[in-house]
Amino acid sequence: MAEQSWVVYLLKCGDNTLYCGVTTDLDRRLRQHNGEVKGGAKYTQARRPCELVYQQVCEDKSTAMKREYDIKQFSRIQKEQLCSKAGA
Repeated sequence: MAEQSWVVYLLKCGDNTLYCGVTTDLDRRLRQHNGEVKGGAKYTQARRPCELVYQQVCEDKSTAMKREYDIKQFSRIQKEQLCSKAGA
């Protein structure tokens, strides 16, 4: 079985809030969040459209989950700084 790449991501929602999650298939997950494919988080269903603003590939699920937790503890300003560094 091939190793899956785990990705931690941040979405900017239509109401300007930020949503953090993890996945092994970022394209599918983004489509779910935007309602193109069944699934997606309840949080993002009422806050579409969602735009990918940050992603980080992790070596395994455990690392990705820990990074997601860390990002969720960040202030909004820290999350925005993370996004701006990724875009630089």
